[in-house]
Amino acid sequence: MDWRDEGIVLSARAYGETGAILELFTREQGRHLGLVHGGAGRRMRSVLQPGNKLSAHWRARLSEHLGTYQVELVRPLAGLLMDDPLALLALSAASAVCGIVPEREAHPALYDGYEVLLETMQDEHVWPAIFVRWELGLLQELGFGLDLTRCAATGSRDDLVYVSPKSGSAVSRGAGEPYKDRLFRLPAFLVGAQAGEATNEDVAEGLRLTGHFLERHLFAAHERHLPDARIRLMEKIAARAG
Repeated sequence: MDWRDEGIVLSARAYGETGAILELFTREQGRHLGLVHGGAGRRMRSVLQPGNKLSAHWRARLSEHLGTYQVELVRPLAGLLMDDPLALLALSAASAVCGIVPEREAHPALYDGYEVLLETMQDEHVWPAIFVRWELGLLQELGFGLDLTRCAATGSRDDLVYVSPKSGSAVSRGAGEPYKDRLFRLPAFLVGAQAGEATNEDVAEGLRLTGHFLERHLFAAHERHLPDARIRLMEKIAARAG
C-alpha cells in the first residue's frame, strides 16, 4: 500500500531513539500519521515543524498499519513567523484544532481553506478573521454548521447581530434584544464584511462563538477539551481588544 500527496505538518513527536511520528494533513488522504525514520535528527526537526508544507510518500504493508513517510520540504512557514509570537500561537492553535478531524478521512474543502489560512499568516490585519472563518468551515465540514443567513425566530435575513448558543442560528436585533445577555454577538465579518475590516473585538467575539461550538460538538464528543493553544489565542486576542 502506498500513496503520494502534498500535506501540511500538524505535529511530529519523537518515536524511539531517532524516529518521529508525523501527523500530516493532506488534501486527498486527510489527516494521516506515519513514521519518519531519522525524524528526530537536527535536519529533519526543522522540516517537520507545524505549518510546513511537505511532499510525502507513505508506504505500508497493509492499509491499517502506521506505515512510513518519506518527505521533502515544499514550503516552510514556521520559520517565517518566528518574529510574530501571536501568529506562531495561532499556527499552534490551528494545528491542534485540526487534530480533531477524523483520521484518514479526506476533506478537500477543509484542506483548501487551511492552505488559505496559512497563506495569510504573515498579514496580521487579515489572518485573525480568516482563522475564525476557517473554524466555521471546519464545523460545517464535519456536520455542525451554523446558520448565519436568517433569524431563527423570525426568518428575516436583515439586521442579524446575535447567535443562539443552543441552535447555532443567527438572531435579528429586534428578536434578540430581550435575551442579548444570553446570546453571542455576531461579528460583521462573518456575514459579509471584509476580513481586513474586523477589529480585535470582532475577532475575539468570533473566537468565543466558534470555540463554544467546537467544544460542544467536536471536542466534548471525544472526551477532550478545546486545545490549550486555542484557549490562549482567544485570551490574547481578547486582551488586545481591551
